Amino acid sequence: MALVKGAENMTTTVGFIGSGNIGTAIARLAIEAGHRVVLSNSRGPRTLADTVAELGPRASAATSGEAAAAGDIVVITVPVRAFPDLPAAPPAGKAVIDTCNYGPERDGHIVELDNKSLTSSELLLRYVPDAMLVKAFNNIFFKHLLSLARPAGAADRSCLPIAGDSGPAKAAVTEFIESIGYNVVDAGSLAESWRQATGTPVWGTPYGPFSNEKGLPAGEDAIRTALATALR
Repeated sequence: MALVKGAENMTTTVGFIGSGNIGTAIARLAIEAGHRVVLSNSRGPRTLADTVAELGPRASAATSGEAAAAGDIVVITVPVRAFPDLPAAPPAGKAVIDTCNYGPERDGHIVELDNKSLTSSELLLRYVPDAMLVKAFNNIFFKHLLSLARPAGAADRSCLPIAGDSGPAKAAVTEFIESIGYNVVDAGSLAESWRQATGTPVWGTPYGPFSNEKGLPAGEDAIRTALATALR
């Protein structure tokens, strides 16, 4: 059952467009929480056989279009330069998590992002215009994401910021994130998602240096303070 309908403690299928470090980390946490995952990448399902075998019977591989169609929630975790290659139709009407960060050295220069007239999430929305997009998971190192997950109510449970324009999608993504070990801080609209972009105070820093693979718990106050001190 789709989380966007408000179901609690129900198994959700999460479709992944992209299966790099952050996507695989989210998939692993999702499976540990009892969800199902459908992975995809740009090279085809066969190249994910080892990953699926490692993740177990709740994981499968498909094309990106099939993964997006299968997911109650869809996770897009690809380089920004790959946005034009995304399947536009399958995510329509679904809560879609955007984990992507813009890096000109990797993605090439994109005028609207360089001049800050758009956020990378607003750019993504051009390619999946009917999706209910929520920015999340883009500000945390994948090893920290795995190591800092905690049960609900734990004193050292960390928070992740999310940004989006759809209330129902934010609710769905919040429920999913809470199910895999994190609390959520609402960081505003997609237009405000620059506050959690690469190089901002909330990007990486609250969870400790990359050299510390276990990371440091970051609660609500730390995340809200970091978001508030961001400059554009």
